[in-house]
Amino acid sequence: MSGGFVLIPILFVVIVIAAAIYNYIAAEKRRQALYEMARRLGLRFSAGEDYAIPDHYAFLDHLNQGENRYAFNVMSGAYQQNEVLIFDYHYETHSTDSKGNRTTSDYYLSFLILLLPVDFPKLKISREGLLSKIAQAFGYDDIDFESAEFSRVFCVRSPDKKFAYDVCNASMIEYLLANCDMSIEIERNALALLFKKRLAVERVEFDLQRLLEIRLRLPEYLFTKV
Repeated sequence: MSGGFVLIPILFVVIVIAAAIYNYIAAEKRRQALYEMARRLGLRFSAGEDYAIPDHYAFLDHLNQGENRYAFNVMSGAYQQNEVLIFDYHYETHSTDSKGNRTTSDYYLSFLILLLPVDFPKLKISREGLLSKIAQAFGYDDIDFESAEFSRVFCVRSPDKKFAYDVCNASMIEYLLANCDMSIEIERNALALLFKKRLAVERVEFDLQRLLEIRLRLPEYLFTKV
């Protein structure tokens, strides 16, 4: 019996080491695959932790939460006549239980940002969910549209309703209803797509194309206003 108790911590250590090795190998394979993608797409690539990107784009809500915020596996540059920025993203939160034990939770996401030639007011388009419904109950209403289906599926918030209606035109509504897994945020000169987990490498280029499709559906008169 005592031998069995001795084996338990040894087995635990072996599992932890094996998991660490597996995660390291997976991270290296992802880094190499993204590097090769960046080279093929004509983009720059930087694997290291970049704390400047979250600071620079902290006006985007999801880049301004938690602690120890940094981008990594960053691809950047001109793609199909647009300046883009694609990166994995990390942040952490802390909690303390009733006994004073502190727990750190790490979160990993993927971001795609297209830089716009002019600044715009804040606009968020995301799937309608429990949190958005709770917010509405406390007076944080979203913007409704003529499309009842779009209003049911998506929560749209902006201090500028006219801008929201301009962005969510008929073509955009049709496209978003066919691609309802996306969360979009526009503010200043950034058009951003957020994914609440790290994208599989084979999805990155696909979602970059979807980001460009969203840009194409922004009315050109928005960019020519004085």
